Parts: sequence; structure tokens; C-alpha cells
Amino acid sequence: MYLVKTPPIIKTIFSDFVWSLDTDSKEVFITFDDGPIPELTPWVLDELKKYDFKATFFCVGDNVRKYPEIYQRIIAEGHSVGNHTYNHLNGWNNDLDTYLENIKKCDNIVSSDLFRPPYGKMKPNQSAVIKTEKSIIMWDVLSGDFDQTISQEKCLSNVMDNFVPGSIIVFHDNLKAEKNLKYVLPRFLNHLAKEGYKSQNLDVLEYAMA
Repeated sequence: MYLVKTPPIIKTIFSDFVWSLDTDSKEVFITFDDGPIPELTPWVLDELKKYDFKATFFCVGDNVRKYPEIYQRIIAEGHSVGNHTYNHLNGWNNDLDTYLENIKKCDNIVSSDLFRPPYGKMKPNQSAVIKTEKSIIMWDVLSGDFDQTISQEKCLSNVMDNFVPGSIIVFHDNLKAEKNLKYVLPRFLNHLAKEGYKSQNLDVLEYAMA
């Protein structure tokens, strides 16, 4: 089970995490987790380029090691990157030292002050250390593209019905999400463009947090 729209009470309880950004402009913050991979990330970049939209890619370090040329393309095309651990670790299943070491290993090849925990799961002692060095980026809208039990139309409505200006929206550039993402992303980007929205990367954290 997962929540498509993050409830305000969760944002209040964990107010030291970034859930959305305060803006008066028609802009959202699209993010992609788990890549880069050759099967999907270049396609995502091509779709974003059609609209000159920028995004933030939370990269798994081992994927960057395997596909450095795709990682370099992400950077070259003006997107921002974040640390998503080296091996996509679930913080709940790992002790503090193991988790932090995995993040540091990712730091060796992903240069970023942004961090997103895989599965959104961290222990309090893990987040307490991480937030002294990085901004912990969560989300306002979870597309559910990874959920192979939902229809493509449902995945699209998850995003279309819940985003607002300043929303941080999660997609995944992984194989599990491919079917839903290839349906949803072009339609969502086209909708944003028609409505006068832009997608920005998270290098703009001078915005007040919402």
C-alpha cells in the first residue's frame, strides 16, 4: 500500500524533509528514481527535451557505475541529480553504519547535496545524520508507476488529479515502471505544457519549503 498524495499531517510531522516547494509560479518538480538504465533513462531525457523541461534524477550509485555515459547526459542536459544510495537499500532493513556507508559509496560517483531514501524508508537515527549533510527530498505526489497492478489510465490520474504548483512528483526510470511510465509521462508533460506549466530541477532549493 502507498499514498498517492502525501497527507499534510505527514509533512508536518516530518517537517525537516522537503515534500514540496512554495511557489507562486506554474511550475512543478518532476523526479525520477532508481536509474540510470539504458532501457529507459535516455527515452525519459528525450521526452523532457521536447518541452525544455528539467527534472531531478535520484540515481542508484551502482547504475551510475555501469552506465556513466547516461549519467553524464543527465548532467549535460541541465537536470539535477541526487543520491539514492549505492545499492537501493531499504533503511528499515539496515543498521546505521551500513546505510551511511552505502550513501557515502554513492557520493563517490554522484555529486549532490540531495538525498532520497529508497522506498521512502529511513530510521530516525539514519535521517538525523543524513540531514546534517544533505537535503532529504521526499514527495507530494507518488505516481505509482511501479505498481503493475494498476492500469496506465489510473497511473495517469494519480498524477493529473493530485499535482499543484510546487509539487514534487515521483516517477521511476526502472524496468518495473516502464509500461506505465511510457504511457503517463508523454501525456503528463503535454498537459503541463498546454496549461503553461514548467518542470524545474531541484537546484532551486532557495525556494521556501512548503
